[in-house]
Amino acid sequence: MYAITGITGQVGGAAARALLSAGRPVRAIVRSADKGWPWAELGCEVAVAEMTDAPALARAFADTAGVFVLPPPNFDPAPGFPEARAENAALRQALEAARPARVVCLSTVGAQAAQPNLLSQRTLMEAALRTLPLAITFLRPAWFLENLRWDLAQARSQGVLSSYLQPLERALPMVATADVGRVAAELLMQPEDVRPEVPHIVELEGPERLTQHAIAAALSQVLGRPVHAEAVPRETWGAIFRAQGMRDPVPRIQMLDGFNEGWLCFEGADASVRKGTVGVLDVIRSLRD
Repeated sequence: MYAITGITGQVGGAAARALLSAGRPVRAIVRSADKGWPWAELGCEVAVAEMTDAPALARAFADTAGVFVLPPPNFDPAPGFPEARAENAALRQALEAARPARVVCLSTVGAQAAQPNLLSQRTLMEAALRTLPLAITFLRPAWFLENLRWDLAQARSQGVLSSYLQPLERALPMVATADVGRVAAELLMQPEDVRPEVPHIVELEGPERLTQHAIAAALSQVLGRPVHAEAVPRETWGAIFRAQGMRDPVPRIQMLDGFNEGWLCFEGADASVRKGTVGVLDVIRSLRD
């Protein structure tokens, strides 16, 4: 049995479907019973647990061959990341109690960075869980290609890709959520041992690194109209993010600075980074449809 948190999202759902396709039993961990019905219809067990409820999580993790830990995203955290710290504490307590044979945690590219930024939530998760006496793998994917969903409307109506990733000609690693979920499932099912005293880190990107110009060209191809990339001036970011409803845009700005300045990057050598198979055209087509 494999327990999957975040199963209603793209990555968790992809991981669960990969496991089911391989004939492995899946326990869907959801926040409310109604969210579990689609997975129950696919043959999954359903467990209800909030990510801050350690006893409920421990019950959901019990008697499993593997657990996929996928913390809920928080794009506007309170100062000091109290939400992530509470989830991390509950996760650690639950994993200590349940002792699953294997744990795969969704982390992020750049989790090793010391500079504070929005992705520091995953840095804190790794720090909280890495000392557990369990076989733990931290999966660190690149920038999600599915973030392009927020750009489709403008690209379709105005022919513009407004980019916060700069300079526009710089190629960055990106990855599709389908690849992330598939690799997570493969890591859960892998036969070789992961030594509990040495947490395993797997870094993951897509088949090619992409400039913003290349992404604009892909949008042009799929949408059937010219699209060009434009850099959003950094001095406008705070006002834009606040207008979108963010209470504190600083962590998000720090994250973007990290990608643009190069300190949010893979920790290992490029040759050690695992490659996915789903390209940008496939992702844009799926988002368009």
